[in-house]
Amino acid sequence: MTSSVEGMLAVFDVTPVGEHRYVGTSDAGDRDLIDASQYLAQAIVTAAKSVPAKTVRRASGVFSRPVRADSDIDFTVEIRHDGRLFASVIVTVSQGERACATVTVLLDVPSADVIRHRAVVPTSTPAEAIECVMPMTGRQLRLVGIADPNDPDHVGDPRIDAWLHYEEVPERADLRRALLAHFTGHLSISATMCGHAGIGTAMSHRTVSTAPMAIEVSFHEPVDWDGWLLYEHESTFVGAGMSYVRGQIRTETGELVASFTQDAMIRPLDDAQVQALAERSRL
Repeated sequence: MTSSVEGMLAVFDVTPVGEHRYVGTSDAGDRDLIDASQYLAQAIVTAAKSVPAKTVRRASGVFSRPVRADSDIDFTVEIRHDGRLFASVIVTVSQGERACATVTVLLDVPSADVIRHRAVVPTSTPAEAIECVMPMTGRQLRLVGIADPNDPDHVGDPRIDAWLHYEEVPERADLRRALLAHFTGHLSISATMCGHAGIGTAMSHRTVSTAPMAIEVSFHEPVDWDGWLLYEHESTFVGAGMSYVRGQIRTETGELVASFTQDAMIRPLDDAQVQALAERSRL
């Protein structure tokens, strides 16, 4: 089963079920567990609905437990501050009685510029990039200088630049932010492994255990685009079972619309763990 952008936007649009409480579903395709960046995106929409007079500027999520695709996801909001210019909320993501993640969200009322950096025009173009199969109806993905980000035999710099195009860009600001945040969890571990021979994300949950443990996204104004987006992933550290990746999201003209970081687990699996890891629990 292939996911779609239309279906994913519907998933992001969580439903209120009480004061500061929301419920969501998932669009995991044929997988049993869902991407952490999906419920990060849902938490962004949750915060925006809870404080509708302000816009989301930063979301920082820590993912302590996996979330399964076959059950509803609960989002509970604690508004810590809602002032004239800024607000902060904490969104707890849970299934049943188990808390799975917490997302801290900063919201604000944007102001006029005091100063602004110039755009940095990308050195690559979508036309020069290599088409990559990552099935989602309504989305195109092209990578710069790499055909398969999961290939253990690919060795280069620990970075991946990815051009992304959506057929549909949401009109709502909270859904645009959710869509930007969703892809931040997809290629960071692959970018880290690109710098090392003999290891790739094709080996994940078979000989190595990998998962995003924390993602932070900062949205810059205005969060709007037309055409392709460039996701730049750079792995600056890996060791002691964790990797760190920093990234930026730019338009084709170089406007910076968001920045992100990811901390991920990369740990060995022994033979007993490999045997015990059931197919349905693989990420």
